[in-house]
Amino acid sequence: MGYPKLVPELYCSDLSASLAFYVDLIGFKIMYDRPEDGFAYLDYDGAHLMLEETPEGSTSDRSWWTAKPEKPYGRGINLQIEVSDVDVLYIAVNQVAHPLFRPMEDRWYRMDAAETGVRQFLVQDPDGYLLRFFSDLGERPFAT
Repeated sequence: MGYPKLVPELYCSDLSASLAFYVDLIGFKIMYDRPEDGFAYLDYDGAHLMLEETPEGSTSDRSWWTAKPEKPYGRGINLQIEVSDVDVLYIAVNQVAHPLFRPMEDRWYRMDAAETGVRQFLVQDPDGYLLRFFSDLGERPFAT
């Protein structure tokens, strides 16, 4: 299996809590991990993420923080992740009462002379990274 050319690496304050969210709740698979380093490489049907535990206040020389870490870590970023059936994932997230950042919605976005549609919802992981899960609704002509 090849690896994507871009793979986000997300710092997390508690790897076990992040794995409970990403693996147990969302359904990512651990491709490989290094527990001794607090690291895991995840895959969700071709969407890849790396998680690295770096507790707040850590002074590890391996840390690549560019500023003092403060939660939520993911301020200003959202990761769009396409899933085959967003409705099934939405039900799973709601069954455990995980808070939603934005509930399920159908949205159409203009792309030149057409619109592309998505069914999407947004949640935050335990460290505040914003995840936008979606399924494709197809395209339609843009109505001016």
